[in-house]
Order: sequence, then C-alpha cells, then structure tokens
Amino acid sequence: MLPRIPACCVLLFTMLLSSVISHAIAAAEPSADAKAEWKVGVARVKITPEHSMWMAGYAARKKPSEGVAQDLFAKALAVEDATGRRIVIVTTDLIGIPRDLRKWMEEQVQEKYQLPRESLLMNASHTHCGPELRMQRVPVDGTDEEVEERMRRALEYMEQLKAKLVTLVGESLKSLEPAQLDYLQARCGFAMNRRRPTTGGVTNSPHTDGPVDHQVPVLRVSGADGKVRALLFGYACHNTTLPFYFFCGDYAGFAQQYLEEAYPDTTAMFFMGCGGDQNPYPRGKIERAQQHGRTLATAVEAALETVPRPVRGSLRLAYDEVPLAFAPPANREELLSRAAAGKEPEAGHARRLLKQLETDGKIREEYSYPIQTVAFGQDWLVVALAGETVIDDSLRIKRELAARNVWVAGYSNDVFGYVPSRRVLEEGGYEAGGAMLWGSLPGPFAADVEERIIRRVLELTK
Repeated sequence: MLPRIPACCVLLFTMLLSSVISHAIAAAEPSADAKAEWKVGVARVKITPEHSMWMAGYAARKKPSEGVAQDLFAKALAVEDATGRRIVIVTTDLIGIPRDLRKWMEEQVQEKYQLPRESLLMNASHTHCGPELRMQRVPVDGTDEEVEERMRRALEYMEQLKAKLVTLVGESLKSLEPAQLDYLQARCGFAMNRRRPTTGGVTNSPHTDGPVDHQVPVLRVSGADGKVRALLFGYACHNTTLPFYFFCGDYAGFAQQYLEEAYPDTTAMFFMGCGGDQNPYPRGKIERAQQHGRTLATAVEAALETVPRPVRGSLRLAYDEVPLAFAPPANREELLSRAAAGKEPEAGHARRLLKQLETDGKIREEYSYPIQTVAFGQDWLVVALAGETVIDDSLRIKRELAARNVWVAGYSNDVFGYVPSRRVLEEGGYEAGGAMLWGSLPGPFAADVEERIIRRVLELTK
C-alpha cells in the first residue's frame, strides 16, 4: 500500500506547480509591451485582367489568353514600429515589377501617404501565366490591327493596375492595428537547379547536383485577439509549372489559396526568393501546380508548428542603387554582321544595339541596380534584390550574415532580366547572358557583378 501524503505537502506542491505553469504561460505569450511594438495592416485586390490579352513569360506563345484558371492578386502588408516608422510590402501575381511602375509608385505613395521610397517594397511571384504588362515585350508581329489591339490592352491593364496598387497601399495603412510578429521557417523540396552542364554547354534541364535553397521562411502576423491575420512566406523557385493560355498564379497562387482556405481569417502572401536558376519539378500540368502549391502550403503549416522567434525592436530601412557594369559589347562591324545574318535572337539584339548606338552615340555601359534592406530590430533582416537573381546570391548573403535571421528575396522593385553570380557567368548559358539577347540591354554583365551586389548589401545592413 502506497504511503499517504500529508495534506500540507499536497497544498504546497499544488501552489508550486501553479506558479511554474503561470511563469511558463507568461514566457510563452508575448507581453502587452511586446504586442504594442508593432502595428500591422493587411489589404488585397484582384488584378486578373478583365479581357483576353497577351500573356507574359514564354516566347513560344502565339496567341492571347483564353480564360482564367485562377484569379491573380496583389496584396499589401503594412508594418509600423513604435516610433511610427513604416514599411509596406506589396506582393503581386505578376511576371515582374517594371522599373517605370516602381518609380511611379514611389512618387504616388510619397505624395498620398508620406512614405519615402525605402518604405515601399514591391515583389513579383514571377508567374508565367499572368498578363504581359511590359510594352517592349508585347509581340509586334501580325497585322497592324492585331498589334494595335495588343498594345491597347497592355496599356489599359497597366493604368488599371497602377490605380489598384496605390489604393491597396492606402487600404493597408488604414487597417493598422496592434499585432505580434513571429519569424518561423521550414523546408520544401520540389525546386531543383535547372542548369545542367553537358559537353555542349549548360542546358535547361534538371540538375540534381546543382545548388538549391529549400528554406521556407515565414512571417506570422497575429492580432491582439491571437488570430493569425497574415502569413508572409517565401520560396526560391521559378513559377513555371504551367505553359498554357489561362491566367493562373501557378504553384505560388495555389499555395496562397490553400493557406487561406485552411485559415479563413488570414491573408497569405507569397514573397519570391532568388529562384532564377531553379524550376519546379515535375511540371507541365495544372495538377502539378496544385501539387506543388499544396506541398509549399504544407511546409508553411509545418513552420507554424515550430518554436516561434518573436520579432522585436524597431524598423531600419535602406534603399540604394549600385551601378552594375556590362562586359564590353561587340563593335559596330560585328553588330552589323550579326544583324545581316538573320539568326534570331542574335540578329534582333544586334539591331536594337545598333539603334541605341545611332540614337545615343554609344551603347549602354552600366545598369543602376536597386537593393533594399529592411531590418526588424536585431531579430529579422530582409534583403530584397532586383532582377532574376540566382540561388548563389541567397546562399552567399546568408553565409555572410550568418548571425542573423536573413530572408533574401529576388524579383523585387525592378525585374529587368537575369542577374548572374560569378559562377553562373563563368559557366555560361541562358541565365549568364543568353536571355539578354531577347531584350535591349547589351549584356552579359561584367565579371564583378556578384561582388558589387554583395558589397553593397553588406554596407546597407550595417
């Protein structure tokens, strides 16, 4: 028979246990002061084109869109610290952020909401099933009427998009309320490096030994009532599962949809990473996009099961542009020869550079490259890079800033083309400079492109 415990001992044990539990709950829950550190506002707007128009992302497309598989959205997360400093992060289901759109938005939010340029961060999911809003990419083949109609639709869409995005920023600022921020992370595995080396050069196909970054960073925003108001999450992978003629957010769109279905009071926002040389595999069907979206949403839910890292402190914001040099271009005689040969895309690129030479008297030598950093106290740092950055940038910045929770995003503020690392430049191929043949930049970049970017990132984070 077990010995009988005196009542006084039971009472003492109960009091001690109650004290331990109370302290544990107090440690697990953020204090009122911690909650008061931040105010957060969230807003969203549908940006699906209302009419059929040319789609962005695949040069092989020969006709405009045929319908909508999934609506496209722009979403805004406004964060204000205790000093009143603000950052508004805008995520979009678009191929990219044209530089002209970014500049126009800077002027508008400064005028309407007194936000300086470092307080606006714009990111594109890079879906290849969104509208073509870059005028220089709208095809000019076909009848005059067809080309005119394509241009008209693109211009009309851009004007509607501008109005929606400015209003979106304002709506997010209007909805600012006290909130708790937590940083979490998990992993997801469907991205694979797409630069496979062969005896004939680098090909665009799965490379199982190539570098990847499977981290899924998550920012959880909880209201004063404890409900999750927003989930900002990222992944470094091209949104290229789908090659069809229907508007769709691809895997990133489905991941957001599934999270919002699972958490009805939550706005899910996808923040694109440095996925320039990463593809989702397998690919080609909408079922694959849904599968990858479900996998990524599950990774976000797994992150929510981990121990949260509360974000405290104040905002520190920086935005700057660093000049990236191009490699010396071909001379006029070489360009004339390429243009006359008629081999595309080399001939078209040569004609565009010849026109630049005739108009400006020289070929462009540099590109002014935007870099933005957002520090949330000492707990969390966002580095936002322009262009289609490759995975080396993400991995290196995390190594260089290993003492902090660092989230590296590409496709931010100005998506003008690929930005290769030193390794990618040396290997050659599409991301190294081949893609530039389809545009008007001279390309490729000079060998120091990676060092210039990393050096400026480190300077801004200090």
